[in-house]
Amino acid sequence: MDQSLIRNFSIIAHIDHGKSTLADRILEITGAVDRRHKGQQLLDDMDLEKERGITIKASMVRLSYRSRDGKVYVLNLIDTPGHVDFTYEVSKSLAACEGAVLVIDAGQGIEAQTVANYYLARDNKLAVIPVVNKIDLTSVDLPRVIRQITGVLGFADQDIIRASAKEGIGIEEILERIIQVVPPPAGVPEHPLKALIFDCRFDTFKGVVIYVRIMDGKVEAGAQIKLMHTGKTFKIEELGVFKNLKYAVVDSLSCGEVGYFTANIRSPREIVIGDTITYIDNPCAQPLPGYRTIKPLVFCGIYPVNPGDFPSLREAMDKLKLSDASFVFEPESSQSFGSGFRCGFLGLLHMEIAQERLEREYDLNLILTVPNVVYRVKKRDQEIFDVETPAKFPLPQDILEAFEPYVILLMIIPIDTIEQVCELAKSRRGIFQSNDYLGEDRVKVVFDMPLSEIIVDFYDCLKSLTKGYGSMDYEFTGYRQTKIVKLDILLNSVVCDAFSSLVHKDKAYSKAHNLVSKLKELIPRQLFEISIQAAIGSQIVASEKVKSVGKHVTAKCYGGDITRKRKLWEGQKKGKKRLKQVGRVEIPQEAFLEVLKI
Repeated sequence: MDQSLIRNFSIIAHIDHGKSTLADRILEITGAVDRRHKGQQLLDDMDLEKERGITIKASMVRLSYRSRDGKVYVLNLIDTPGHVDFTYEVSKSLAACEGAVLVIDAGQGIEAQTVANYYLARDNKLAVIPVVNKIDLTSVDLPRVIRQITGVLGFADQDIIRASAKEGIGIEEILERIIQVVPPPAGVPEHPLKALIFDCRFDTFKGVVIYVRIMDGKVEAGAQIKLMHTGKTFKIEELGVFKNLKYAVVDSLSCGEVGYFTANIRSPREIVIGDTITYIDNPCAQPLPGYRTIKPLVFCGIYPVNPGDFPSLREAMDKLKLSDASFVFEPESSQSFGSGFRCGFLGLLHMEIAQERLEREYDLNLILTVPNVVYRVKKRDQEIFDVETPAKFPLPQDILEAFEPYVILLMIIPIDTIEQVCELAKSRRGIFQSNDYLGEDRVKVVFDMPLSEIIVDFYDCLKSLTKGYGSMDYEFTGYRQTKIVKLDILLNSVVCDAFSSLVHKDKAYSKAHNLVSKLKELIPRQLFEISIQAAIGSQIVASEKVKSVGKHVTAKCYGGDITRKRKLWEGQKKGKKRLKQVGRVEIPQEAFLEVLKI
């Protein structure tokens, strides 16, 4: 294939700015799908993506387009997610491209993730094409959005394409601009094979399917290859590209092309995203740098409701890890739930999506524990270690110093809501850094904040205060000294480790009262009284009781001496006392989900 006729590009945007719809129109114009049989969000192939209206997983497709100059170009399109929790998917995709189409909603203008994705593309030295989408909306103030783009991102007015993915306006102009602006892939076809693994997925029929971008040389079906970082060797069984949204088998992939291959890979753990592929008999000199290791920011425990599902859960997590390299897990055991896994995520939405994928795709029934960030503790013997779970938190007398992760929080909000948003950030221990006005009605506000104050409901509160127009992005900056305590929940004097959490000392008492009050509502009444207590160390800081279910043991007694009834009441009293000692408190699953929001 003529290397000069290949263009590799991604579509990047803030969530809900129309990038998946734009991808659909590009597929239709290039003939990848029949216009009579078009669907909604064709590259969002998960049911979960279509239900929520968000892109979770980056998707790839190969297109053919005849340009106005008469030449037929091969376009490799990668559609990417827009939510901050899936930034790693975006960074992986950009590493396989030379250009990016930056989509901006004409109604909402520049958002936090728009700015973050733009700088991500610039860091990867990509050609960026700005596109203002949804110009067909009646409420659009297009000159205001254009001024934002030219002022904040530095593009010239003539560089910005006006488009409507829904109506098909400006799509051909975008394709022509891709051909003109995005450079053809570099690399030398005569050099030894050097290819980047930029993604993977598990296919029921094909097994492990590996996405590759050929940087140098050429790869052929049946070849013996080596993964340079892990040292594993495999034989390529099937080589192909994604054409017309289907697998299309080819004999070879040359320099600059993007495709997939399958091999005799028995375990998903054998593949590392970002690894370099080369030939065994003629290897390249140096591997590609790969991707930076992503450190999870939020941790929680995931346990099967049925203990017999533990092996199935392990297998499901291996397959999920294959398609989501930012998801990490390790086995752990709980007194309340038995065997399970301690899992790490990039954010709360990432955690929620992972849970739904495990339950839907692998038919599992799961329980999640309270999420928490990774704290760092320095003990009196000078030992420093990370605490990912409340169970690992040492006793207060053993702690010399405790540290928690901080982030730089970037928010883009309407000007008239700046006061309420700043109050919200300060109530979450945020420290104001700067603000910058973006045109007449938008302002960029930067705060220094603890990550633990953001992960649960900060985004929901921000959306409520700004009537849906606010957006946020954050970046980890490091650890700072803090005061952290372990908050335990006791049910009938027995610690329920699923509800244990690590909280800032100033907020521990209010959280303890909220927790026990919520649990009193959620735990159903049983034949014995349930005592719900919140404790910090040996000190009880909040307490509630769930009254026992009344049972009319004297219903059949009529007339006669009162001692008959007293005897029955005494027997019932002893029985309830015994039940309280040996009875097990049944906690409904919705209780665990509700506690996550406190």
